[in-house]
Amino acid sequence: MTENPQGTQGTPRFLTVAEVADLMRVSRMTVYRMVHAGQLPAIRMGRSFRVPRKVVDDMIAQGLAEWEQSHAVGEEG
Repeated sequence: MTENPQGTQGTPRFLTVAEVADLMRVSRMTVYRMVHAGQLPAIRMGRSFRVPRKVVDDMIAQGLAEWEQSHAVGEEG
């Protein structure tokens, strides 16, 4: 059995727009808008877009870190 280049078996390296929307809990149209605005990098595969899984995971992690930081600051005061 071979590993994919990211080192995780069974995890797709690229996601469809629908998969990104599910992970981020937004509509597919929101994902398309993010792609067209340059907020979310994507490659075109025929007539479809594919988004690198790592980019989506990093965006979610960054959003969570910002949320945690803003709530930690609010709790101290």
